[in-house]
Amino acid sequence: MEKIGRITTSTLVFLLLFLASREAITVEGRNCESQSHGFKGQCWSDHNCGLVCRNEGFQDGRCRGFRKRCFCTRPC
Repeated sequence: MEKIGRITTSTLVFLLLFLASREAITVEGRNCESQSHGFKGQCWSDHNCGLVCRNEGFQDGRCRGFRKRCFCTRPC
């Protein structure tokens, strides 16, 4: 009888973890990147980079690399 209780509890925990992980997974398409032509200087803020990239017609932007450059992203 005790084995049945353990199996049920472990199955319930597994199902809860499985359902929680499924909600966290989002399917994203492929993104293309291009260095921003309008961003001047080193990129320290993803928010500022994103604003410049949106003005250039991209979807978003992020600071990347050792030289802290602004790279714009859009779906391919």
